Amino acid sequence: MKSTIHGTTQLCTFALDNLLLGLDVKRVQEVLRNQSMTHVPLASPVVHGLINLRGQIVLAIDLAYCLGLDPRPRNHETMLVVIRSDEGAASLVVDGIRDIVQVQSDAFEQPPETLQGRGREFIKGAYKLPKQLLLVLEPESILDFVRQHGSSVSLVSEDPD
Repeated sequence: MKSTIHGTTQLCTFALDNLLLGLDVKRVQEVLRNQSMTHVPLASPVVHGLINLRGQIVLAIDLAYCLGLDPRPRNHETMLVVIRSDEGAASLVVDGIRDIVQVQSDAFEQPPETLQGRGREFIKGAYKLPKQLLLVLEPESILDFVRQHGSSVSLVSEDPD
């Protein structure tokens, strides 16, 4: 699926806290609900847990922690956005999935100045939608942060069974 068509970009959007966030649809592998997750003892707070995705063990990243928001409690009902990287798949823990939106490429703006803190480095830019600001994530920055702060947990590994 192409993500850029004649000056427009398609973004997969999702909610986290009161933020509307998006990723280029080319980076999104799938969206998962109610996934069983294994807690990783002694792991960094950036690691929400591990999931088994059709025999592949995939890291679940606490996106709220990355953005400097309150981390999601383990019993909080969440959804996962599975993203592709050069190392395989990783998943982002979010509150809910929204829509695929098509935005005009020329409407892309730099991150707002009011966006402060650690999360700013993960925001590529923004689009002003009619009712809300859509912040576009930079997935490689998030994955780099996980590599640096995620302890010894790798982004992906094969299921030993």
